[in-house]
Amino acid sequence: MNTYLGAAQELTPDDIDAAQVAASAIVYLEGYLWDPKSAKEAFVKASTIAHDEGRRVALTLSDSFCVDRYRGEFLDLMRKGTVDLIFANEAELHSLYQTSDFDTALAQLREDTKLGVVTRSEKGCVVVSADGVVAVPAFPIDKMVDSTGAGDLFAAGFLFGLVRSAGYETPGGSARWRRLKSSSTSARGRRPR
Repeated sequence: MNTYLGAAQELTPDDIDAAQVAASAIVYLEGYLWDPKSAKEAFVKASTIAHDEGRRVALTLSDSFCVDRYRGEFLDLMRKGTVDLIFANEAELHSLYQTSDFDTALAQLREDTKLGVVTRSEKGCVVVSADGVVAVPAFPIDKMVDSTGAGDLFAAGFLFGLVRSAGYETPGGSARWRRLKSSSTSARGRRPR
């Protein structure tokens, strides 16, 4: 994959709007933007503002190549509490903990973050926290056409449900965001038809 970040790669701490961050229930940070030094500073500034206001901070690991480059820094963000919630797919999780054993990596994620969400394609996802591990099955689709944006749409739906207290651990709550993800894989292109 060849991701183009456009103007986002120029993100600096001055671009962070403290009022917007403070008003947000959850601040969502993109691992792809961890490359530039100024973006790292912006991340930390946004996280500090969010936590000072009692808000949560989520980070998506974005790609196993990002994890390979910044494994230590991502783990540091998690272990120091700079981020509260991690989104990863299986490949990113394996890369983060440098193991091919899913259960070993999942156990470590549970220790390192307050809430972790690992997508597993047709297997659904696994949500980990201090309270335990919850496996949520995938919402079935007839035919997978295009997975472009599926992870982003999944994260959006999950965060929406989390903010609205829909509950990822109950079939009724999780079904809403599972449907969002399935809609992105059953249509071609960036937006479901």
